[in-house]
Amino acid sequence: MRALLLAAGMGSRLRPITDTTPKCLVEVHGRPLLDYWFELLLRDRAVSEILVNTHYLHEKVEAFIAESPWRDRVAMSFEPDLLGTAGTIKANGGFHLGEPLLVAHADNLTQLDVPSFLAKHDARPPEAALTMLTFHTDMPRQSGIVELDESGLVQAFHEKVDNPPGDLANAAVYILTPEVLADIDEHEGPFIDLSTEIIPRYVGRIFATAVDGYHRGIETVEGLERAHREFRPNKR
Repeated sequence: MRALLLAAGMGSRLRPITDTTPKCLVEVHGRPLLDYWFELLLRDRAVSEILVNTHYLHEKVEAFIAESPWRDRVAMSFEPDLLGTAGTIKANGGFHLGEPLLVAHADNLTQLDVPSFLAKHDARPPEAALTMLTFHTDMPRQSGIVELDESGLVQAFHEKVDNPPGDLANAAVYILTPEVLADIDEHEGPFIDLSTEIIPRYVGRIFATAVDGYHRGIETVEGLERAHREFRPNKR
């Protein structure tokens, strides 16, 4: 399986850090987020190759990848204009070749067990068209909370509501089947957002599985500070 790491965003809520550093290179315990992802996905060959999309401060991301020990298994796709999270998938159909694709936001810090995630995807209910990682959040009102049925299929999303029905949140890590990839490819327009234009179509057909370990979106300065306090990296 191949993977797409979404790394093109501006990171406006992480300013002033992101005035000079792209958010995928923001460091936790001295390591850029992108470096954590490369090791997580590529170390045990769970993923064969990664594509990283770039836009804001793209030269710094390109320079980092050029010096990475994982560089031979990492490709890049520069976007002069942002395409949206699903627009990037559509523009890079030659990368995934219509086969299942793991998609993740590179501003997440996670201890996801990738082989286990892939195995759960393979064992998903037959009606599920994609698999979504979830996590238990300590800030449910600031997260996208999901409701599941007894088989683990998503029945509803509650995006940043005052009284969410639980604390199980979308972790923004997915495995998309060829059916979903074809749906994206047929969508009109170059700018397509995965979370608002594609994912809602599959409510009732999204299999959710929770991460067994740490997970936090590093989207704000507060989130970064909490990650520094809470996160204990695995030994390399």
